[in-house]
Amino acid sequence: MTLDELGWGPHFEATFAPFRGLGLLPARVATQHRGGFGLLGADGPRAGVPAGTLDALPAVGDWVVAAPVPDEDKAVIEAVLPRRTAFTRSDPWSGAEEVVAANVDTVLVVTVPGRDFSPRRLERYLAAAHESGATPVVLVNKADLDPGSPAVEAARAAAPGVPVHFLSAKTGEGLAQLDPYLARGQTVALLGSSGVGKSTLANRLAGADLATGDVRADERGRHTTSRRQLVVLPRGGLLLDTPGLRELQLSGADLGEAFPEIAELASQCRFRDCSHSHEPGCAVLAAVENGVLPRERHESYLKLAAELAELGERRRRAAW
Repeated sequence: MTLDELGWGPHFEATFAPFRGLGLLPARVATQHRGGFGLLGADGPRAGVPAGTLDALPAVGDWVVAAPVPDEDKAVIEAVLPRRTAFTRSDPWSGAEEVVAANVDTVLVVTVPGRDFSPRRLERYLAAAHESGATPVVLVNKADLDPGSPAVEAARAAAPGVPVHFLSAKTGEGLAQLDPYLARGQTVALLGSSGVGKSTLANRLAGADLATGDVRADERGRHTTSRRQLVVLPRGGLLLDTPGLRELQLSGADLGEAFPEIAELASQCRFRDCSHSHEPGCAVLAAVENGVLPRERHESYLKLAAELAELGERRRRAAW
């Protein structure tokens, strides 16, 4: 397998330049578990052991600088190359952040029709996707159960400007729509709540029986991924699967990307620092009152903005 097939590109080529000629090799972190790391490179898989001088441990999806150990399928991880994108998990009390997935190109935000469909939850996941730097795409799964579902239009309303696809991971219906995101060297990740079919979709994409969990009677699934891993797909892309993506919290998201219509209206507010909650001359509030902006969409924006403000305050206190 070539580096390009693993997601290598000009960004990493440039950042690896200082290490060339030193007997070091680029490799991508494919697995992370208690025993260490699994690396993939042009010369095949190796076990990865962090150097004692490493500032921070890599995450699955990272590109690292590896020093091969002679006569062993092992390498010492000497450095982590700068990431293009990153999903982080925050400790709301200490403010510490852990990278749980790196260098994802496209995040497939999975939801389902029916009573478990929630536009507000979808907005939250989209905010996390935008924050990571990856490109979000919404998948409304389980088309076989509700082929005429209004959830697709509801998803489009909650995700303006974001592609929305209707498919069935169980039957394979509509999976061809994902081909553009699974091109050679492209990395995707699945994001969504339990029970929406992420494991089934991962099985379909990987062409293998990856571990799946049962769905309880209340339709809420049990997450079963026990380790973080990067899976090479038959279609040519790569799937980054990690349980950490279930536990993402907003840490510094620009809500303007998840709520572009509110960002556009905000430029017309009387005050530059308008919170869009009570100020006179607020174009966002006026749009709500005039029926131009759905009230539920505005309330969701205010709730996420309040969460970000609270998280920022906790971090300031922790820094003291």
